[in-house]
Amino acid sequence: MAEGSNSSFDDPRLSPSSKKQPGGWRAVKYILANETFEKLASMSLIANMTVYLKTKYNMEGVLLVNVINIWSGTSSFMSIGGALISDMFLGRYLMLLYGSISSLLGMMILTLTVIVPKLRPPTCIGQINCIDPSLWQLSILYAGLTLMAIGAGGIRPCNIAFGADQFNTTTKEGRSQLESFFNWWYFSFTFALVIALTAVVYIQTNISWVIGFAIPTACLLVSIVIFVIGHHSYIIVKPQGSVFVDLVKVITAATRKHRLDCSRCSFYDPDFHPRTKQLRCLEKAAAIADQNELDEDGKPKNGWRLCSIQQVENLKLLLGMMPVCLAGIGCFMTMDQQTTIGILQAIQSNNVLRSGFKIPPGWMGLSPMIALSIWISTYEILWVLQTKKLTGKAKRLTMTQRINIGLISAMACSIVASFIEKKRRTAALKHGSFKSPMSILMLLPQFALSGLVEAFAAVAIMEYLTTQLPESMRTVAGAIFFISLSMASYLNSMLVNIVHKTTKKGGKTSWLGGHNLNNDKLENFYYLAASIEAFNFLYFNLYARRFIATSCTINKESKEDQHNNEDQI
Repeated sequence: MAEGSNSSFDDPRLSPSSKKQPGGWRAVKYILANETFEKLASMSLIANMTVYLKTKYNMEGVLLVNVINIWSGTSSFMSIGGALISDMFLGRYLMLLYGSISSLLGMMILTLTVIVPKLRPPTCIGQINCIDPSLWQLSILYAGLTLMAIGAGGIRPCNIAFGADQFNTTTKEGRSQLESFFNWWYFSFTFALVIALTAVVYIQTNISWVIGFAIPTACLLVSIVIFVIGHHSYIIVKPQGSVFVDLVKVITAATRKHRLDCSRCSFYDPDFHPRTKQLRCLEKAAAIADQNELDEDGKPKNGWRLCSIQQVENLKLLLGMMPVCLAGIGCFMTMDQQTTIGILQAIQSNNVLRSGFKIPPGWMGLSPMIALSIWISTYEILWVLQTKKLTGKAKRLTMTQRINIGLISAMACSIVASFIEKKRRTAALKHGSFKSPMSILMLLPQFALSGLVEAFAAVAIMEYLTTQLPESMRTVAGAIFFISLSMASYLNSMLVNIVHKTTKKGGKTSWLGGHNLNNDKLENFYYLAASIEAFNFLYFNLYARRFIATSCTINKESKEDQHNNEDQI
């Protein structure tokens, strides 16, 4: 890697007193090393947490799904808090450091639960009369998971952004280096993920949980040490404030002026930003009710009472995207179901191959990744390049088409999972065994379809948010995506609880919830999930899809007006 060039000291991102030049690759090598070890650590625990809680904490289905989903949802939701604190108070460097320390403390607690047997319930022998974990044992477990969720909230919104801070994107060379950094970042992420999902998960399941948990804890400690060692070479940008606060200001100001008659009002619009026809009630936030709201320079005295038209339009644009995000949440629920309930199926399937090799249930998480990689490489290399050769113009699937394919894949995933589960449970009951004689490989189709949901719907929705919001709101795009993931986890947990309580009434066989899936009717739950996905498909096509075209049109017109204003100036 080439050393970053010595750019001008007038980098607008730096504080006036800073004499450091942008860090370039001199700084990024520490960041990439830190990111690799951090992801290796976190994914090693996340990938196999379902198996750990099932086999070592004797958790029954509903409690396990609740713990995993709430932990996952909170980790995603904490990213919003991490972004706010970083942008307004601490800055990205300190946020990453504190987040890493919090994650390390959480991992150390979880490692202790493996090392000290008294911190867990006795091992369940033959899955009969399993002893549930006590309240104090769960409290220690939850403390570790909470610290890890807080740490994830500090790390996720800042890691890529902090690496991008090291390049001066006002120069052509800086922009080129930034693009290269993204490639290396994704390479390090993928490398760490593959190692975590193969080697570390295998060690945890087939060799030793103590070693399997000690490895990621040690990796995270190494990542923190590397990160701190590189401190001297970093560009540390001071907190610039948060776009989230601007959006809250608009809502607050519009609420305060909800009775104001704007028919004769003038608006605060220093940037001559175009006004759209949607949600005109929000424009009251920019209405000048009294000239005393402006200071001598013509600027608002109180940003919580008077906002600009641009701030209002940013909120309008964001609200116009919510219907599409709601459709995405339904897809993400299917993905969550496979990382929890799908793994429970894998635990109770025959994982021994003819050669005698035991497949760790956590390895099923590789299937979605492989399916996603195969589709993206096939799409980019075969479809896009071949259509360009034949027609002279690359033909790509539209966002709407990709989201629809993702919605259909989500339905197919639940339907296939239902058929497979019925076959798995029937075989287990016939042989009178906890583990079904059905091979674990039979679960591959449903996990692969889960990967296609991510490849089509999740990627398309992330692209939709990123491309249709202004550059100043790119962090908001990532935040909304994380919130969608968080909501999917919470809703999935709620669905599981409702189904469990409803179906067990009157002494009937619950669809899910016990220590043994063979005593449940999980296939019925999957049918219900498929029905929800079918409703989600109709909702998107009858209502939400129109907002994609609307926001694209608004974004296009906004850019044209901006260019016209620049030409006039």
